Amino acid sequence: MPDSTTINVQVLFAWPERQHLLSLQVPAGCKLGDAIEASGIRRHIGDFEVNDQNVGIYSRPATLASVLNEGDRVEIYRPLTRDPKDMRRLRAKGQGRK
Repeated sequence: MPDSTTINVQVLFAWPERQHLLSLQVPAGCKLGDAIEASGIRRHIGDFEVNDQNVGIYSRPATLASVLNEGDRVEIYRPLTRDPKDMRRLRAKGQGRK
């Protein structure tokens, strides 16, 4: 059970075929980058570089220095494999050929 000196957070990283969602307690005032390190998630993501451009809290961009709140979900985003605009064009083309 948390007290006023700790908060509960989750750290998430998803590969196309699987996801890693880890729950942990961290000290109140913990920064996003510290929570990533404390979670041990790096053993699941290998050489993937975590930086300010690929992290967020509940789908909102954040930085490694962002202070977390109770219940936050830290997300580590991997690069897109395809351009979303190209994918929409391909889907739209396919719909016209029925």
